[in-house]
Amino acid sequence: MKLKMMYSFLNSDINVIEKKLEETIQSESLLLKAASLHTLKAGGKRIRPVFVLLAGKFGHYDIEVMKNVAVPLELIHMASLVHDDVIDDADIRRGQPTVKAKWDNRIAMYTGDYIFALSLELMTNINKPEAHKILAHTMVELTVGEIQQIKDKYRFNQTLRDYLRRIKRKTALLIAASCQLGAIAADVEESIHKKLYRFGYYVGMSFQITDDILDFTATEKELGKPAGSDLLQGNITAPALFAMENEEIRLQIEKVHENMSAAEIEHIISLIKKSGAIEKSIALSDHYLDKALAVLEDLPTNKTKKTLRDIAKFIGRRKF
Repeated sequence: MKLKMMYSFLNSDINVIEKKLEETIQSESLLLKAASLHTLKAGGKRIRPVFVLLAGKFGHYDIEVMKNVAVPLELIHMASLVHDDVIDDADIRRGQPTVKAKWDNRIAMYTGDYIFALSLELMTNINKPEAHKILAHTMVELTVGEIQQIKDKYRFNQTLRDYLRRIKRKTALLIAASCQLGAIAADVEESIHKKLYRFGYYVGMSFQITDDILDFTATEKELGKPAGSDLLQGNITAPALFAMENEEIRLQIEKVHENMSAAEIEHIISLIKKSGAIEKSIALSDHYLDKALAVLEDLPTNKTKKTLRDIAKFIGRRKF
């Protein structure tokens, strides 16, 4: 079953979110408007808004309230991608030119800042101090994660713990916040919204590890960018870390640099695939996925719970 089919009962509300996203990024500046719209139209899974809406189903669900949480969470994600592409010097994302490639680095950075600011402005419609504290903390951690990624580029002696801490900040905490804030906006009791936070955190970890696996196992057409792009850009992910347990492979991976030829990076990808590192990475992803599913067992039984389980399994074990 395709991902969108799993939450097809939310289609009308997803359309509300899409409309609100486009409405929110409007600007008097034609340049900011064009760059922001370019980012929005590049697409995306809208995983974070979906988690916001599904979490809201555990309480008093009102799409007019929920959209004021779902849209900011997606905007934060969009802004972080715009900044990421500058940090990684990436020209392609989802098969489309990035903002920094279509315009330049300065426009991309200001576009990302603008989208971040819009998310905070829209979130003011939620009159719940706790929600704002959670969002602020999440954005601080996300920024720390971005800085850590810069520091960790081509740092081949980093540990698995370093990697897990980085993806926690860059990916998992925003998904965790999406689940928790959606529940808080719907007046869900504290014990439940804290469990939803934990569920989102574990799913987010599994999601990112799987993403990092696909960077080595999927094709350029499927990825919308060349395979092995993360490693070529100096981002050392789980498959590379596990592969470097083999000293001979470590010596090859440590030679990676941004101007490496396609043939050389393909050879290293082949070494990583043959090393057993992909299987170890899948086991790591499954570890977090199992923890997410265990948290779900403690939540009230309803249609939403089943949907969350299906989505978690899909994004944690997805293949192209």
